[in-house]
Amino acid sequence: MVRRFGHTWWGQAWIEALETKAGIDPNRLPRGRTYARQERVVRLELRPGHITALVRGSRALPYRVSIVVPTHGDREWAQVAAAIAGRAAHAAALLDGELHPGVLADARAAGVELLPRPGDLRPRCSCPDWADPCKHAAAVFYEVADVLDGDPFALFALRGRTREALLGEVRAARIRSASQAGAPGAPGAPGADRVGASGDVGSATGVGPGGSGRMVAEAFGGGAMIDPGMLARDAWTRAPALPPDRRETPRAPGTPAAWPTDPPRDAPFTAAGLTELAADAAQRAWAQLAEGAPSGLDLDERTDLARRAAGTLDRPERLRELSRRVGLPLAQLTHQALAWQHAGAEGLEAVTEALWRPPASLVDQALAAFDEAHVAAEEVQVRSNRFTAGDVQLRVSSDGRWWRYERRGRTWELAEPPAADPGALLSG
Repeated sequence: MVRRFGHTWWGQAWIEALETKAGIDPNRLPRGRTYARQERVVRLELRPGHITALVRGSRALPYRVSIVVPTHGDREWAQVAAAIAGRAAHAAALLDGELHPGVLADARAAGVELLPRPGDLRPRCSCPDWADPCKHAAAVFYEVADVLDGDPFALFALRGRTREALLGEVRAARIRSASQAGAPGAPGAPGADRVGASGDVGSATGVGPGGSGRMVAEAFGGGAMIDPGMLARDAWTRAPALPPDRRETPRAPGTPAAWPTDPPRDAPFTAAGLTELAADAAQRAWAQLAEGAPSGLDLDERTDLARRAAGTLDRPERLRELSRRVGLPLAQLTHQALAWQHAGAEGLEAVTEALWRPPASLVDQALAAFDEAHVAAEEVQVRSNRFTAGDVQLRVSSDGRWWRYERRGRTWELAEPPAADPGALLSG
């Protein structure tokens, strides 16, 4: 009997969205469906914003598939919880650990789409096939339906909300609704769930023409003490005059205002270039505020270029334009961008580290890791600190950390962050 995918209504909904609404080339899906039916997908894992798996192909080691999925923020999830809480049958089923089919519509009405839409599934695979998606990633798409058959709440977790958190928010929304029924600002009342702040980091930080410390001070309540170089998340908390709802973390970086005029012809920059830098500043500020990320203002020119290029890896035309502007070959810029994407500045240092001769203990450790992955020692080529089997290469850096590289065309690209144990980079 041919294996089917999607035995529950959640699994079926995922397959239907995958095949008809996700904007995926239908010619790329059948081979992936065949791979999934052959049970080539192993170690499938769903976590907020990511799907990862190993897929057995034609080589000794399985291919690694990583799929990025957009998540939603606290504000959206609060609106979803309020929408579910407003429907007694949906809320009751949820609180009993079940999902009513109408929850999809509840979430959609709150602006949250749980099923994949065009552009939502962004896969990367360690195989040499540059198609989007390759058959390995397509196989993982289908296997997700099996996960949802077993636990439909996994889709909420994938989009950024665990089952426990969602249940807690629905309970809280029902309590608020019961205690504030009819009161201004209660769930469903005019103006409910509105937030006073624009959520626009670009405008809040004064990015754009006329932006300055004045705009920053106004955005933080006029009297906030904001020091140069202060982390965005720290500045955000130093605004005692703001009501609490103004301190909510913005959902996304804002869009810089348009420049009113072009710069002089002899200026060493363009209006488009300035807008791009302003957008980058807004993104950095938002990342500091929402994620506690470092500002990166201390990076040297080469490292910062790799950082900027990493942000364009899913937009080939932008990457090509950046390559042209800086006068760096596209392959070299892509190489540096991938290194930054997987391990930041340390990754960039690792890909440029010269060959060195590791001690015998590290050589033995590498060969043992390949043996554990069912690759015989005679199939492993050893060259200084590099150990190669097929299109996978492990390197050990002088600080004792291990790095996994994968062959892409004629180059070796860094594939993931480093590990202390080489076996972790081969077994998944």
